[in-house]
Amino acid sequence: MWQKISIIIPTLNEAESIQVFLEKLQPLREHGHEVVLVDGQSKDATCALARPLVDRMLSSPCGRARQQLLGTKMATGEVFLFLHADTELPEQADQIILLALARGFFWGRFNVRLSGSHWLFRLIEKMMNWRSCITGIATGDQSIFVSKILYNDVGGIPSIELMEDIEFSKRLRKQCKPACLKSTVVTSSKRWKKNGILRTVFFMWSMRLQYFFGVKTAHLVKKYYP
Repeated sequence: MWQKISIIIPTLNEAESIQVFLEKLQPLREHGHEVVLVDGQSKDATCALARPLVDRMLSSPCGRARQQLLGTKMATGEVFLFLHADTELPEQADQIILLALARGFFWGRFNVRLSGSHWLFRLIEKMMNWRSCITGIATGDQSIFVSKILYNDVGGIPSIELMEDIEFSKRLRKQCKPACLKSTVVTSSKRWKKNGILRTVFFMWSMRLQYFFGVKTAHLVKKYYP
């Protein structure tokens, strides 16, 4: 039943690394899956560099939720995989996903590993993956995948400025449990290194708590993207 995966990638000013990132996805295209890149009106050469390496190139106003929503509307696969442009999938990611779906799961996420070598990153990873399995809530860094059927049943990704991955997971969790895959995606620790590891941890928890207590995402996004 599950055959084709649409890998949906929101981008913004990723010219420095987009070619290397997309080249790693070419084996998945060779297996019959598609890469849908939705650019948030980059000011650099992201689109020009990416175009030969994707199946569909789209343009959207900036904002991950809006970009991913457009990507799903144009995607042709039976499964959607939401992938950040700073995250690397494991080998045979398509087979891992399709096997999870064949076992009766309709959505899931990978374990995440941060690219840095600092020992604190290993602790943060374990806490992120453990919390995700316990709560059934996944983050975008964990590369969420979902069947198109379930995606449509829950109304798609919420069109909000921030925390769309958290809200999306909540919608999916109400329908069924996620597949918590042991295979890992590797995501960039650049933001953590730039702003300080512990400072970033406390900042992210502060954002989550504010969202939990009802602070509007329009207000939070100004803090997240100053």
